[in-house]
Amino acid sequence: MTIFVDADAFPNALKEILLKAVHKRTLKTIFVANKKITIPEATYISMHIVPQGADEADHFIALSCEPGDIVITADIPLADRIVSKGAIGLDPRGTLYDENNIKSLLAMRNLMQELRDAGEITGGPSAIGEKQKRAFADALNTLLQKR
Repeated sequence: MTIFVDADAFPNALKEILLKAVHKRTLKTIFVANKKITIPEATYISMHIVPQGADEADHFIALSCEPGDIVITADIPLADRIVSKGAIGLDPRGTLYDENNIKSLLAMRNLMQELRDAGEITGGPSAIGEKQKRAFADALNTLLQKR
């Protein structure tokens, strides 16, 4: 099992939680972004830098992940792609993406995008707080215990 992190938008507030779980289990983890980010030195943790451009990290992750892998991303279209390959997605706010919920989440995301494009809704999600940190840590630990 490999953990892929869509690192371009991964909150720094959650990096410590993720790295603690990865170090505890020595899990192969790949941070994917279009620029270098700070990660600890460990044989099982790596950084993959993709070219600049829209969705480059998403394309790399979707092509590289395999059934049973975990992908950490807030990008629902990416989550849809990886779930169709048999991987499991985890949102930084603790939501699991799987075959039972991804299509409805994708439909809701598309509706919200249409409303934003029409000017009906402005702004984005709130900052990551303690509640979201706990939800992420709990969901990650539950996933890792099952694996």
